[in-house]
Amino acid sequence: MSIIAVVTALALSIIPTGDTPTVSVQQGAVQGVQAEGVAAFKGIPYAAPPVGPLRWRPPQPVQPWSETRAADHVGAICIQPPANGDNAVGPGPMSEDCLTLNVFAPEGATEPLPVMFWVHGGGYVNGSGTADLYDGSNLARHGVVVVTINYRLGRHGFFDHPALAAERPAEEPAGNYGVMDMIAALKWVHANIGRFGGDASDVTIFGESAGGVAVSQLMLAPDARGLFAKAIIQSGVPQGATSRLDIATPSGPPLADRGASFAALKGVPADGTAEALRAIPAEAFLDPAPNFGGGDLVIADGRIVPTSIEDGFARGLQAPVPLIIGTNSNEFPWARADTHPMAQALTPEERTALIAAYDDADDFQGRFISDVMFNGPARWLARQHAARGHPVYLYSFDAWPDAMPQPHRGAWHAQERQYVFDTLSTSPWPTTARDEAVAKVASDYWATFARTGVPAAAGQPAWPALAEGHEEALVFHNDGVAVEAVPNAARLDLIAALLDRLKAAGLR
Repeated sequence: MSIIAVVTALALSIIPTGDTPTVSVQQGAVQGVQAEGVAAFKGIPYAAPPVGPLRWRPPQPVQPWSETRAADHVGAICIQPPANGDNAVGPGPMSEDCLTLNVFAPEGATEPLPVMFWVHGGGYVNGSGTADLYDGSNLARHGVVVVTINYRLGRHGFFDHPALAAERPAEEPAGNYGVMDMIAALKWVHANIGRFGGDASDVTIFGESAGGVAVSQLMLAPDARGLFAKAIIQSGVPQGATSRLDIATPSGPPLADRGASFAALKGVPADGTAEALRAIPAEAFLDPAPNFGGGDLVIADGRIVPTSIEDGFARGLQAPVPLIIGTNSNEFPWARADTHPMAQALTPEERTALIAAYDDADDFQGRFISDVMFNGPARWLARQHAARGHPVYLYSFDAWPDAMPQPHRGAWHAQERQYVFDTLSTSPWPTTARDEAVAKVASDYWATFARTGVPAAAGQPAWPALAEGHEEALVFHNDGVAVEAVPNAARLDLIAALLDRLKAAGLR
């Protein structure tokens, strides 16, 4: 047992039980709430509020507090556009003072428990760790400590400007403040989670969509190395950060120039001061125009995000940890194939061959985006990681509530979250006992992976690791799980070959 685990084991004896459990962290005491054997501590600050002079600065330490801090309610969500009823955003209020996390810990642990550290999705512009969808109580009942976090979003989290560059110390990282927040939260966990019964040496990072992309980036981040032992990527496109902090990208100019353009719309000229930038009201950042897309937000700065995910994994720069990675069967059925640049660049012969790989032209239009943006890239990243000798477990999620509307039924993008967290009560559609059974199995596989490094579930099939020449995935169906050949492998092979051709021709 590691020194950290020994210290954690000693700390377990001081964790109180009861309706209002209290734990002392490095900054002070926090008092949570207990329900059905799980102690929840919500809204704990892991970094100082990034306001005033700390806006667009790396996260700074939290000032200690002397009185016991109430941790019975979630903190504010980070500044973001209106949620429009999205159940992944969580309750308000909204504030720049949002760098908090939530801990869900089983009571009565007699030894340090593995930790599951959740990074929410939302394209780096929406979402929060405070949503009921991400309530970690049911997952914690599988014998793990669950941590969910907020991190800065949009232009608050990913931004630069000539005035900021001018005042910045040479050694200070820039631009990727949201990713810096994630690393700061991991460091807080490393220092404090033992007080909640967690094992700081056994942390699994997991995330979905942009959160899955973030997991890939954390696997490459030197500053995150050693802060986690396992990883799970759920529908996280292994792309992004393909640009650099100081150069133009195919979709726009350098980050600082884009920041200057945005600031000019808010009355701060390109030669304006950092003080003027920080005086822009937080609400001004709710204006969606000009909008930064997720792929333009995270920038390869050579330090926090050293390179693109594609380049980093191809070169074997990622953390050598066990990995679960997978996608949903019908990620974006409403997104038409012809809107994708690859489909637009195909020759007539290539297009005919590609459509033939689907059931028909309509099936091609509805499923191509899922294949080219999610299924294919996930398989590619899995292969890259496995080729380095690391255990990789591939999945396909194909379960959904019967009440989902037509015509786009199936496991949409993000559909698996409510099953993994076993929070089907947050579903926008009625669920059944069948859905509950799938949720119990999915959360069991995830938690067992966090505990052992090998995903398993009671009474369910053994999940094989990816092996060259023998690629299988665990497929979650409505009526159970099964080990199957990677779905639609021949189709993914064709898409990969066409992408290689387009890349060689300079069209990608």
